[in-house]
Amino acid sequence: MKSTREALPARGETPSPDAGAARESSIGQWLAGFLIWTLIGLSFAAQFYLFSLKGGHPVPWSEAIESSLADWYVWAVLSLPVLWLARRFPLEQPEWRGHLALHFCGSAICALLYVFLRGWLGLAQSALAGTTAIFSDVFQRLVAKTFFFNVIVYWVIVCFSHAFDYYRQFRERAVEAAELEKNLTQARLTTLQMQLNPHFLFNTLHAISALMHIDVDAADRMIARLSELLRRTLESDNVHEVPLREEIDFLKRYMEIEQTRFGSRLKIELHTQPDTLDAMVPNLLLQPLVENAIQHGIEPFAKPGTVTISSRLANGELTLEVSDNGADLAPDWKPGVGLSNTRARLQQLYRTKSRLDVTSRPGGGVTVIASFPFRTMEVRLDPLQWNAQDRSHR
Repeated sequence: MKSTREALPARGETPSPDAGAARESSIGQWLAGFLIWTLIGLSFAAQFYLFSLKGGHPVPWSEAIESSLADWYVWAVLSLPVLWLARRFPLEQPEWRGHLALHFCGSAICALLYVFLRGWLGLAQSALAGTTAIFSDVFQRLVAKTFFFNVIVYWVIVCFSHAFDYYRQFRERAVEAAELEKNLTQARLTTLQMQLNPHFLFNTLHAISALMHIDVDAADRMIARLSELLRRTLESDNVHEVPLREEIDFLKRYMEIEQTRFGSRLKIELHTQPDTLDAMVPNLLLQPLVENAIQHGIEPFAKPGTVTISSRLANGELTLEVSDNGADLAPDWKPGVGLSNTRARLQQLYRTKSRLDVTSRPGGGVTVIASFPFRTMEVRLDPLQWNAQDRSHR
């Protein structure tokens, strides 16, 4: 058990931000409560003043305010134990019957306690005004006029407490659900990205192994490029989005490896619009698409082939296109690891606002088109935002 000296902050030590925030929140709650009861008192004062004016026995405005504020400031004090009872003994299963009986007793006691406090406050007001009053007369008059109304006020406070607690619990559950959904989305994205890295690595190592028997210098260059790619991949392992210019830079390093491997058989064309280079794109989005185009559109054929990468911006949507001039899609074609993971990552990040289409080119070959909302680095991505928008359109 810590001593008192250990529990207290050291001299000159700055209080924790959490403690300061809690203190400010508590002060704000007290001020809000005072304001609420003051507004209630003023509203009843206005009603009292207007009714007296309409009944032909006008009451001065100052007297109406003084009387009404005295009534409701007493309730402001009594509301503290009432709120404690409401939270300590909620009207919920399985003990709601016992708690209901307790609150019935509490409402009667609180109504009488109000009469007692308001009676003494009335005597003090009378003394200040230079008049005399007998407490028993004031007490009896207040019991007859306000007892049942006081019981109603008690139950209004209890209902308000329950409604506020239900709302707070609803908000807490909503925040917890949002955090769980966000964490699940991040976990899924990380898993998909981790699946891409070894897939790319094994294919590259296989290419280096085959090249070692043909051109050692070329294989050595590929190893150097591979080390650069691995370093870049590890540095951005936990980053789900990068600017397109960084993605293109990474892709160029990867294409150097493939150019070394295929030589003149492989031609790469880049057509990126300047206004798209600052767009945020999923990390390692293009590499598996280009790898897929080379593996299925270039490698099986002896003739030279071309892989074209392009980007364009239209109607707030970024479109990336990777195409090759190899064979068309087979009738029984199914997406592999690269395409499947890319589609899954787009769905996790952008939900229904993204698409990945794979089609055959009219002149031969395959085109992969990825489209998703255009954003720059200044606009941070929150996958939950897309989720909320999806739910609003369902």
